[in-house]
Amino acid sequence: MQVLSYLIPISLILGAVGLVGFIYTVRSNQYDDPEGDSRRILSDEWDDHPKP
Repeated sequence: MQVLSYLIPISLILGAVGLVGFIYTVRSNQYDDPEGDSRRILSDEWDDHPKP
């Protein structure tokens, strides 16, 4: 039972580090438009070599 006194604080600290990392990535807009690039690559709207 004494090992729980070590494991509980360690797990809380690791959870807090993960939460802070997730909040940082959300605030720096890394999840802004995950599907936009996959749709734009299939679109002919911005074709580099248009047909004459």
